Amino acid sequence: MGFRFPGIFTAKQGAEGRNVPKGCFSVYVGEAQKKRFVVPISYLESPSFQNLLSQAEEEFRFHHPMGGLTFPCTEEAFIDIISSLNSS
Repeated sequence: MGFRFPGIFTAKQGAEGRNVPKGCFSVYVGEAQKKRFVVPISYLESPSFQNLLSQAEEEFRFHHPMGGLTFPCTEEAFIDIISSLNSS
């Protein structure tokens, strides 16, 4: 069973999964198993998303284990934040 969130999607694996649409960027989320999400740049204006960025800065500084921006939260918490951004 899957949920569909407008404006957010998980990136496909493989070479085609590395392509990020214009106006979006990718982030890694999760605790043990990291999952890659592609989100719109407009989310950077949100205070709740900026809080995630601050947490990532505090925990990882410039060393992100996945090679890209990694958020130190559960996948469920990230989806909750994103779904609240989509509903506002």
